[in-house]
Amino acid sequence: MPAIDISSVTKQYATERALDDLTLTVERGEIYGFLGPNGAGKSTTINLLLDFIRPTAGEVRVFDLDVRADSLEIRNRTGILPEGVDLYDRLTGRQHVEFAIESKGADDDADALLERVGIGDAAEQKAGGYSKGMAQRLTLATALVGDPDLLILDEPSTGLDPNGARRMREIIREENARGATVFFSSHVLGQVEAVCDRVGILRDGSLIAEDTVEGLREAMPTQTRLRVTLDRIPDDSAAALEALESIDGVSSVTPEDRTLVVACEDRAKTTVLHTVEEYGVTVEDFETDESSLEDLFVAYTSDDSNGAQVVR
Repeated sequence: MPAIDISSVTKQYATERALDDLTLTVERGEIYGFLGPNGAGKSTTINLLLDFIRPTAGEVRVFDLDVRADSLEIRNRTGILPEGVDLYDRLTGRQHVEFAIESKGADDDADALLERVGIGDAAEQKAGGYSKGMAQRLTLATALVGDPDLLILDEPSTGLDPNGARRMREIIREENARGATVFFSSHVLGQVEAVCDRVGILRDGSLIAEDTVEGLREAMPTQTRLRVTLDRIPDDSAAALEALESIDGVSSVTPEDRTLVVACEDRAKTTVLHTVEEYGVTVEDFETDESSLEDLFVAYTSDDSNGAQVVR
Protein backbone atom coordinates (compact mmCIF):
# COMPACT_ATOMS: atom_id res chain seq x y z
CA MET A 1 0.00 0.00 0.00
CA PRO A 2 1.55 3.35 -1.04
CA ALA A 3 2.03 6.15 1.47
CA ILE A 4 1.05 8.70 -1.21
CA ASP A 5 -1.06 7.97 -4.27
CA ILE A 6 -1.90 10.86 -6.61
CA SER A 7 -3.97 9.73 -9.59
CA SER A 8 -4.61 11.83 -12.71
CA VAL A 9 -4.83 15.07 -10.74
CA THR A 10 -5.46 18.40 -12.40
CA LYS A 11 -5.62 21.69 -10.54
CA GLN A 12 -6.97 24.69 -12.39
CA TYR A 13 -6.90 28.28 -11.10
CA ALA A 14 -9.05 30.39 -13.44
CA THR A 15 -6.88 30.52 -16.59
CA GLU A 16 -3.81 28.92 -14.98
CA ARG A 17 -3.33 25.16 -14.81
CA ALA A 18 -1.04 24.43 -11.84
CA LEU A 19 -1.14 20.63 -12.22
CA ASP A 20 -1.84 18.77 -15.43
CA ASP A 21 -2.95 15.13 -15.09
CA LEU A 22 -0.35 14.42 -12.39
CA THR A 23 0.10 10.81 -11.33
CA LEU A 24 2.63 10.11 -8.59
CA THR A 25 3.13 7.25 -6.12
CA VAL A 26 5.41 7.23 -3.08
CA GLU A 27 5.85 3.84 -1.43
CA ARG A 28 5.87 3.41 2.33
CA GLY A 29 9.36 3.75 3.79
CA GLU A 30 10.72 5.78 0.87
CA ILE A 31 12.62 9.05 0.96
CA TYR A 32 11.24 10.83 -2.07
CA GLY A 33 12.70 14.08 -3.41
CA PHE A 34 10.34 16.37 -5.28
CA LEU A 35 12.05 18.83 -7.61
CA GLY A 36 11.04 21.45 -10.10
CA PRO A 37 11.60 25.09 -11.06
CA ASN A 38 9.56 27.84 -9.45
CA GLY A 39 5.97 27.64 -10.57
CA ALA A 40 6.19 23.96 -11.51
CA GLY A 41 3.43 22.96 -9.07
CA LYS A 42 5.37 21.58 -6.10
CA SER A 43 3.62 23.66 -3.43
CA THR A 44 0.26 22.98 -5.05
CA THR A 45 0.95 19.25 -4.78
CA ILE A 46 1.85 19.53 -1.10
CA ASN A 47 -1.25 21.60 -0.39
CA LEU A 48 -3.38 18.92 -2.04
CA LEU A 49 -1.82 16.23 0.17
CA LEU A 50 -2.77 18.26 3.25
CA ASP A 51 -6.28 19.08 1.94
CA PHE A 52 -5.54 22.80 2.06
CA ILE A 53 -6.85 22.93 -1.50
CA ARG A 54 -8.97 20.53 -3.56
CA PRO A 55 -8.15 19.09 -6.99
CA THR A 56 -10.16 20.13 -10.02
CA ALA A 57 -10.04 16.52 -11.19
CA GLY A 58 -8.44 13.30 -10.04
CA GLU A 59 -7.89 11.63 -6.67
CA VAL A 60 -5.39 12.07 -3.85
CA ARG A 61 -4.93 9.37 -1.20
CA VAL A 62 -2.52 9.13 1.75
CA PHE A 63 -2.17 5.78 3.57
CA ASP A 64 -5.06 4.65 1.32
CA LEU A 65 -7.25 7.31 2.94
CA ASP A 66 -9.07 9.96 0.93
CA VAL A 67 -7.57 13.35 1.76
CA ARG A 68 -11.00 15.01 1.66
CA ALA A 69 -12.91 12.59 3.86
CA ASP A 70 -10.06 11.62 6.20
CA SER A 71 -7.97 14.78 6.40
CA LEU A 72 -7.88 14.90 10.21
CA GLU A 73 -6.60 11.33 10.51
CA ILE A 74 -4.01 11.95 7.82
CA ARG A 75 -2.75 15.14 9.47
CA ASN A 76 -2.51 13.36 12.82
CA ARG A 77 -0.18 10.81 11.21
CA THR A 78 1.82 13.44 9.32
CA GLY A 79 4.61 15.77 10.38
CA ILE A 80 4.73 18.97 8.34
CA LEU A 81 7.54 21.47 7.83
CA PRO A 82 5.98 24.07 5.53
CA GLU A 83 7.99 26.69 3.66
CA GLY A 84 7.96 30.15 5.23
CA VAL A 85 6.09 29.17 8.39
CA ASP A 86 5.11 31.97 10.80
CA LEU A 87 5.89 31.38 14.46
CA TYR A 88 4.17 32.92 17.46
CA ASP A 89 6.66 35.60 18.46
CA ARG A 90 5.56 35.72 22.11
CA LEU A 91 5.80 31.98 22.70
CA THR A 92 9.05 30.26 23.63
CA GLY A 93 10.51 27.41 21.65
CA ARG A 94 9.38 24.96 24.31
CA GLN A 95 5.82 26.33 24.25
CA HIS A 96 5.63 25.82 20.49
CA VAL A 97 6.61 22.17 20.83
CA GLU A 98 4.34 21.64 23.83
CA PHE A 99 1.44 23.04 21.82
CA ALA A 100 2.17 20.57 19.01
CA ILE A 101 2.37 17.71 21.53
CA GLU A 102 -0.97 18.66 23.05
CA SER A 103 -2.61 19.08 19.64
CA LYS A 104 -1.60 15.56 18.60
CA GLY A 105 -2.29 13.98 21.97
CA ALA A 106 1.30 12.73 22.03
CA ASP A 107 3.60 12.14 24.98
CA ASP A 108 6.88 13.45 23.57
CA ASP A 109 9.41 15.33 25.66
CA ALA A 110 9.57 18.89 24.32
CA ASP A 111 13.08 19.49 25.61
CA ALA A 112 14.34 16.26 24.03
CA LEU A 113 12.96 17.29 20.65
CA LEU A 114 14.55 20.72 20.90
CA GLU A 115 17.88 19.11 21.80
CA ARG A 116 17.53 16.73 18.87
CA VAL A 117 17.22 19.58 16.35
CA GLY A 118 20.04 21.54 17.99
CA ILE A 119 18.28 24.41 19.81
CA GLY A 120 17.91 22.96 23.29
CA ASP A 121 19.71 25.98 24.73
CA ALA A 122 17.04 28.29 23.25
CA ALA A 123 14.04 26.47 24.77
CA GLU A 124 13.14 29.43 27.01
CA GLN A 125 13.79 32.07 24.36
CA LYS A 126 10.78 33.64 22.66
CA ALA A 127 10.51 32.64 19.02
CA GLY A 128 10.36 36.29 17.96
CA GLY A 129 14.07 36.44 18.69
CA TYR A 130 14.97 33.33 16.71
CA SER A 131 17.12 33.53 13.60
CA LYS A 132 15.76 32.06 10.37
CA GLY A 133 17.79 28.89 10.91
CA MET A 134 16.60 28.52 14.50
CA ALA A 135 12.99 28.99 13.37
CA GLN A 136 13.50 26.25 10.79
CA ARG A 137 14.88 23.89 13.44
CA LEU A 138 11.97 24.69 15.76
CA THR A 139 9.45 23.92 13.03
CA LEU A 140 11.22 20.62 12.37
CA ALA A 141 10.93 19.79 16.09
CA THR A 142 7.15 20.32 15.94
CA ALA A 143 6.99 18.18 12.77
CA LEU A 144 8.64 15.29 14.63
CA VAL A 145 6.02 15.22 17.38
CA GLY A 146 4.22 11.89 17.69
CA ASP A 147 6.64 9.86 15.52
CA PRO A 148 4.69 10.60 12.32
CA ASP A 149 4.25 7.94 9.67
CA LEU A 150 4.80 10.58 6.98
CA LEU A 151 7.05 13.62 7.00
CA ILE A 152 6.29 16.33 4.43
CA LEU A 153 9.15 18.81 4.27
CA ASP A 154 8.94 21.86 2.01
CA GLU A 155 12.41 23.37 1.49
CA PRO A 156 13.66 21.94 4.81
CA SER A 157 17.18 23.41 4.66
CA THR A 158 16.06 27.02 4.20
CA GLY A 159 18.09 29.29 6.48
CA LEU A 160 20.27 26.50 7.82
CA ASP A 161 24.05 26.74 8.04
CA PRO A 162 26.12 23.72 6.89
CA ASN A 163 25.95 22.12 10.34
CA GLY A 164 22.20 22.58 10.46
CA ALA A 165 21.77 21.15 6.97
CA ARG A 166 23.87 18.13 7.93
CA ARG A 167 21.78 17.58 11.05
CA MET A 168 18.63 17.86 8.93
CA ARG A 169 19.91 15.06 6.69
CA GLU A 170 20.76 12.93 9.71
CA ILE A 171 17.27 13.36 11.15
CA ILE A 172 15.67 12.49 7.81
CA ARG A 173 17.67 9.25 7.73
CA GLU A 174 16.86 8.50 11.38
CA GLU A 175 13.14 9.02 10.84
CA ASN A 176 13.23 6.86 7.73
CA ALA A 177 15.11 4.13 9.60
CA ARG A 178 12.32 3.88 12.18
CA GLY A 179 9.80 3.45 9.33
CA ALA A 180 8.64 6.94 8.36
CA THR A 181 8.06 7.89 4.74
CA VAL A 182 9.71 11.21 3.83
CA PHE A 183 8.44 13.44 1.02
CA PHE A 184 10.33 16.64 0.54
CA SER A 185 10.65 19.46 -1.91
CA SER A 186 13.96 21.25 -2.17
CA HIS A 187 16.00 23.57 -4.37
CA VAL A 188 19.21 22.38 -2.68
CA LEU A 189 19.92 19.54 -5.04
CA GLY A 190 22.89 18.24 -3.07
CA GLN A 191 20.57 17.59 -0.12
CA VAL A 192 18.24 15.59 -2.33
CA GLU A 193 21.03 13.59 -3.91
CA ALA A 194 22.49 12.77 -0.48
CA VAL A 195 19.39 11.18 1.06
CA CYS A 196 16.74 10.28 -1.51
CA ASP A 197 15.74 6.82 -2.69
CA ARG A 198 13.91 8.29 -5.68
CA VAL A 199 13.51 11.69 -7.28
CA GLY A 200 10.58 13.15 -9.19
CA ILE A 201 11.02 16.20 -11.41
CA LEU A 202 7.99 18.39 -12.05
CA ARG A 203 7.73 20.81 -14.95
CA ASP A 204 4.68 22.90 -15.87
CA GLY A 205 2.49 20.79 -13.60
CA SER A 206 3.53 17.46 -15.09
CA LEU A 207 5.93 14.79 -13.85
CA ILE A 208 8.59 14.66 -16.55
CA ALA A 209 11.09 12.33 -14.85
CA GLU A 210 11.05 9.95 -11.90
CA ASP A 211 13.75 7.51 -10.87
CA THR A 212 16.78 7.10 -8.65
CA VAL A 213 19.50 9.66 -9.29
CA GLU A 214 21.55 6.93 -10.93
CA GLY A 215 18.56 5.92 -13.03
CA LEU A 216 18.13 9.51 -14.23
CA ARG A 217 21.79 9.55 -15.24
CA GLU A 218 21.41 6.31 -17.16
CA ALA A 219 18.36 7.70 -18.95
CA MET A 220 20.54 10.55 -20.25
CA PRO A 221 23.76 8.64 -20.92
CA THR A 222 25.36 11.31 -23.09
CA GLN A 223 25.00 14.05 -20.47
CA THR A 224 28.36 14.84 -18.88
CA ARG A 225 30.03 17.72 -17.12
CA LEU A 226 33.01 19.20 -18.93
CA ARG A 227 35.45 21.28 -16.88
CA VAL A 228 37.57 23.55 -19.10
CA THR A 229 40.54 25.40 -17.56
CA LEU A 230 41.66 28.48 -19.51
CA ASP A 231 44.90 30.47 -19.42
CA ARG A 232 42.85 33.57 -18.66
CA ILE A 233 39.31 34.94 -18.64
CA PRO A 234 38.19 35.95 -22.17
CA ASP A 235 38.12 39.69 -22.83
CA ASP A 236 34.47 39.50 -23.86
CA SER A 237 33.43 36.89 -21.32
CA ALA A 238 29.71 37.66 -21.63
CA ALA A 239 29.75 37.00 -25.38
CA ALA A 240 31.81 33.83 -24.87
CA LEU A 241 29.31 32.47 -22.34
CA GLU A 242 26.41 33.32 -24.64
CA ALA A 243 28.10 31.54 -27.54
CA LEU A 244 28.71 28.43 -25.44
CA GLU A 245 25.15 28.35 -24.11
CA SER A 246 23.81 28.51 -27.68
CA ILE A 247 25.64 25.35 -28.76
CA ASP A 248 23.31 22.47 -29.56
CA GLY A 249 23.66 19.88 -26.78
CA VAL A 250 24.81 22.31 -24.07
CA SER A 251 22.48 22.55 -21.05
CA SER A 252 24.34 25.06 -18.88
CA VAL A 253 27.62 26.94 -18.52
CA THR A 254 28.95 28.01 -15.12
CA PRO A 255 32.14 30.12 -14.84
CA GLU A 256 34.42 29.43 -11.87
CA ASP A 257 37.35 31.86 -12.13
CA ARG A 258 39.38 30.55 -15.09
CA THR A 259 37.39 27.31 -15.26
CA LEU A 260 34.16 26.80 -17.17
CA VAL A 261 31.85 24.01 -16.03
CA VAL A 262 29.74 22.95 -19.00
CA ALA A 263 26.87 20.45 -18.75
CA CYS A 264 26.60 19.01 -22.23
CA GLU A 265 26.12 15.97 -24.37
CA ASP A 266 29.22 14.08 -25.47
CA ARG A 267 28.75 15.16 -29.08
CA ALA A 268 29.05 18.84 -28.07
CA LYS A 269 32.39 18.65 -26.22
CA THR A 270 34.63 19.32 -29.24
CA THR A 271 32.45 22.25 -30.31
CA VAL A 272 32.68 23.70 -26.79
CA LEU A 273 36.49 23.60 -26.86
CA HIS A 274 36.72 25.14 -30.34
CA THR A 275 34.23 27.87 -29.45
CA VAL A 276 36.19 28.85 -26.33
CA GLU A 277 39.40 29.21 -28.34
CA GLU A 278 37.65 31.50 -30.83
CA TYR A 279 37.64 34.13 -28.07
CA GLY A 280 41.44 34.35 -27.97
CA VAL A 281 42.13 32.15 -24.97
CA THR A 282 44.04 28.89 -24.61
CA VAL A 283 42.57 25.72 -23.15
CA GLU A 284 45.15 24.63 -20.59
CA ASP A 285 43.28 21.53 -19.46
CA PHE A 286 39.88 19.87 -19.61
CA GLU A 287 38.23 16.90 -17.97
CA THR A 288 34.82 15.29 -17.81
CA ASP A 289 33.04 13.80 -14.85
CA GLU A 290 29.70 12.27 -13.98
CA SER A 291 26.69 14.53 -14.15
CA SER A 292 25.53 15.88 -10.82
CA LEU A 293 21.87 16.04 -9.92
CA GLU A 294 22.07 19.76 -10.71
CA ASP A 295 23.21 19.01 -14.26
CA LEU A 296 20.40 16.50 -14.70
CA PHE A 297 17.86 18.93 -13.28
CA VAL A 298 18.93 21.60 -15.78
CA ALA A 299 18.84 19.09 -18.63
CA TYR A 300 15.31 17.93 -17.78
CA THR A 301 13.82 21.35 -17.10
CA SER A 302 15.51 23.60 -19.63
CA ASP A 303 13.46 24.95 -22.51
CA ASP A 304 15.43 22.92 -25.04
CA SER A 305 14.81 19.58 -23.33
CA ASN A 306 11.91 18.94 -25.74
CA GLY A 307 9.72 17.83 -22.84
CA ALA A 308 11.22 14.35 -22.89
CA GLN A 309 9.75 12.14 -20.21
CA VAL A 310 11.65 9.49 -18.33
CA VAL A 311 9.16 8.22 -15.77
CA ARG A 312 9.92 4.80 -14.35
